Amino acid sequence: MSEPTWFGQPRGLTILFLTNMWEQFSYYGMRALLVYYMTKQLLFAQGHASLVYGAYTAGAYLTPIAGGVIADRLLGKKRAIVIGGTLMAAGHVMMTFEPLFYAALATIALGNGLFLPSLPSQIDDLYAPGDPRLGWAYNVYYVGVNIGGFLAPLLCGTLGELYGWHWGFGVAAVGMVLGLGVYLWGQRYLPEAARRPPPARVAGSGFPRRTALLLVAIALAVTVFRGAYEQVGNTVALWADTGVDRRAGALTVPMTWFQSLNPLLVMLLTPALLAHWRRRAAAGRAEAPARKMAAGAAVVALAYLLLAALTARGGTTHWAWLAAFFAVFTLGELYILPTGLGLFARLAPAGFGATTVAAWYLSIFAGSFSAGLVGTLWSRLDPGAYFLLLGAIAGAAALLLLAIAPYERRIAKRD
Repeated sequence: MSEPTWFGQPRGLTILFLTNMWEQFSYYGMRALLVYYMTKQLLFAQGHASLVYGAYTAGAYLTPIAGGVIADRLLGKKRAIVIGGTLMAAGHVMMTFEPLFYAALATIALGNGLFLPSLPSQIDDLYAPGDPRLGWAYNVYYVGVNIGGFLAPLLCGTLGELYGWHWGFGVAAVGMVLGLGVYLWGQRYLPEAARRPPPARVAGSGFPRRTALLLVAIALAVTVFRGAYEQVGNTVALWADTGVDRRAGALTVPMTWFQSLNPLLVMLLTPALLAHWRRRAAAGRAEAPARKMAAGAAVVALAYLLLAALTARGGTTHWAWLAAFFAVFTLGELYILPTGLGLFARLAPAGFGATTVAAWYLSIFAGSFSAGLVGTLWSRLDPGAYFLLLGAIAGAAALLLLAIAPYERRIAKRD
């Protein structure tokens, strides 16, 4: 606690925060354009575009499984981040050439596999055992994700929508290069273990069986949840294009700007939410992670039920209601996603940090792929029924997490 800090946290957290912010800028910048690019420029049918979108986002979260093992066993976290970031930057440049579309998506996914698990797995190493700041570090880190996600649609989306899709993809590549630059500049502030190649034999004997079972159960529930959550960049974006009145006075709001609402609200809501959780913890009423995640899934279900009620009336919906949807949706997201990532990272055995974080991304892979399949139903159902289905999917995830909560409490008492 006596070490030099930035914003009350170890300086290395700021480096990881900024690196992640720029990487997420590149990812969300490209993602904000992807469905529109496929349907408007490449003239893909909606069902095919949703499948490609789901397959890409799924692939981006499947490759970290192998990437985490490679980082822990062969490359070390620093090399994995540098190689992965370079591949992602190259993939974004390739997106500016239509014939390289599928190769570009594959290149970004491969680079993401090395990059994604190696960055957050360094957070725990910044703190001494028992440091109370660690409890909030993952929510702070998550704000970095969303600053990048907020800026990306405004810059990449606007350039792509108004001046040409390839301009948007090019700016996404620049963001990835900036992230790599920040990471390399800030090496002196990062854990020494992250800068060294791994030893020939990795320390640690693996997971206790009960801990592994807990993480598998949580991963299955999150897989269900992502089937609904990932529709924000897919079918909700399609509805915003055709079913929302985007006029604000003399201005028609670009459709990609709405995708900035979610990360903007993360930045606005996180400080108040952290203060609320600190007060509950000080009063001895802190929620266990699984119960907190269940509450988040339930709130996301309510957000989709709001859209179901709005679209059941028919006609177009005023953009203010879409903003209200994002406010409720984001509140639920903050309860479930940073909590899950932090839980996986904290339960990682020594020497398996990147591998364990990669296991969290496996649930995102499966959920993203299922979201692509769910997205194909958009053309077959009326909007009200479709959003009601998404609410049911998120609600089912909430029930699964509630069922897991007693098991989690037993494990916490034993440990």
